[in-house]
Amino acid sequence: MYYKYFGLAESPFSISVNPRYLFMSPRHRDALAHLLYGVGSGGGFILLTGEVGTGKTTINRALLEQLPENVDLAIVLNPALSAVELLASVCDELQIEYRQDGEGLKHLTDSLHRFLLSNHEKGRRTVLMIDEAQHLDFDVLEQIRLLTNLETDHEKLLQIILIGQPELTEKLARPELRQLNQRITARYNLEPLDPNETAAYIRHRLEVAGLPAGHEIFPRSVVKEIHRRAQGIPRQINLLCDRALMGAYGRKLGRVNRPLVVAAAREVFGPAAKTSKFASARISLLFLGPVVVAALLLWAGLVQVDWLIAPAEPVTLTPQGQPAVSDRVAVPSWLLEESAADQRLWQLSSDAPPPPYICGAVPADGLLCSRGRSEVWEPVINLRSPVILSMQTPSRFSAATLVVAFGESFAWVWGRTGLERIELVELAGAWRGEYTLLWRPPPAWNGPLAVGDNSAAVAVVAQLFARFDGQPEPLTGNLFTPALAERVTLFQSDHGLKADGVVGEQTMLRLHAVLGLSQNFEPAMQRARWLTRSP
Repeated sequence: MYYKYFGLAESPFSISVNPRYLFMSPRHRDALAHLLYGVGSGGGFILLTGEVGTGKTTINRALLEQLPENVDLAIVLNPALSAVELLASVCDELQIEYRQDGEGLKHLTDSLHRFLLSNHEKGRRTVLMIDEAQHLDFDVLEQIRLLTNLETDHEKLLQIILIGQPELTEKLARPELRQLNQRITARYNLEPLDPNETAAYIRHRLEVAGLPAGHEIFPRSVVKEIHRRAQGIPRQINLLCDRALMGAYGRKLGRVNRPLVVAAAREVFGPAAKTSKFASARISLLFLGPVVVAALLLWAGLVQVDWLIAPAEPVTLTPQGQPAVSDRVAVPSWLLEESAADQRLWQLSSDAPPPPYICGAVPADGLLCSRGRSEVWEPVINLRSPVILSMQTPSRFSAATLVVAFGESFAWVWGRTGLERIELVELAGAWRGEYTLLWRPPPAWNGPLAVGDNSAAVAVVAQLFARFDGQPEPLTGNLFTPALAERVTLFQSDHGLKADGVVGEQTMLRLHAVLGLSQNFEPAMQRARWLTRSP
């Protein structure tokens, strides 16, 4: 087979489900988090939709592997059934005994109810998963809704997961199904992969199949073409990559090229497959390493920043952040002495008198200091909060810059002359990669939170995640449970954090940012304008 020709141990792009090739993109992890949340909340319906081939089966498998041991699961793969047949299938899955003499809905419902009550008394939970649910008839969906009426005084006895294509959402929006639609406690529509995820997906499958280190079979330009033609749908990516590899093997080529992808697309998707135009390449300066960007632009002669060259004599700053009179080289007005930047950051964050050190061991006015390091702008911008950047003067002395807000390619800084708009590329050459910010931790916060911790801070974290997921109830109260740890881990993975399930400063800062609970740029700008107004 062709895979041996490329140094692979097996075919990497089979469309059959193989757990070894499990690839969880951020959107897959988010979908799984919604399902786990729904199962953990108990009762009602959970809805997962997505186009054919987007990875719903992948999510299902991941969910099954993470269900608690006290959960009994019934799976219905063929929903083209009558209401009686569906209930009989559920009873079969759960090994519920019932008479096989053609009894109707009442007998089957009673048998299921007795089982659910018995399971509840044993401390077990029951989940029904229905795949391809868009094929369910209206009367069957109504009967499924009635199953959620089986309950105790405190909770539902049956959790139902509906999985289907996007038209399932349209069906549930019909007026006659509004009661069922209102009982959905968690819903997620699984979108196709974006270009970066497509590249990661292809690389992941090749590596699992044994791609030797340093080998490249799909160049970046080819991956872009595959993404466009497969529309980011994993199943179509598999078909297209498999056929393109066959073509490369037949021509004795070491790598796949664009003509092979075009030909493969016509074979896989039919003659209607369109050819693409070559798109002009763009490099986003915003997310490249600041120092690298500055060096490249200076080398290309696109910017003139004379102060980046150190003079023969050292440059110093006065305590007020002003350059000393004896200095021969002008220091940019946005470079401050570190203590001056600290005091201004405090003024942006609090009306209380500033402490001697904003990063002291004891929090002041409920504010904690957090320090971080990054080689690119994106993580700092994503904090959505004013920050102090650790900088270097032209003569390589330590300094600081207070950024009040970030724009697309610029920053608003509070410098010696007031608020200034400075291009990021200009800041990049002086930034040492370190940053400092102030934030307000939840009540009773004493440091990182992990499974087993019991405090009011845990309850606040659970409430924040419920708000983030759009859920009416949090996963837990004061006790940090494994379910909350799983949700934290998924959030951390999605946002480039260490995925350990522990809620530390960086996780809290990112959660505050995405929920709009950090100081945020607009109010910070308003306060800075007020503080820098002319007397």
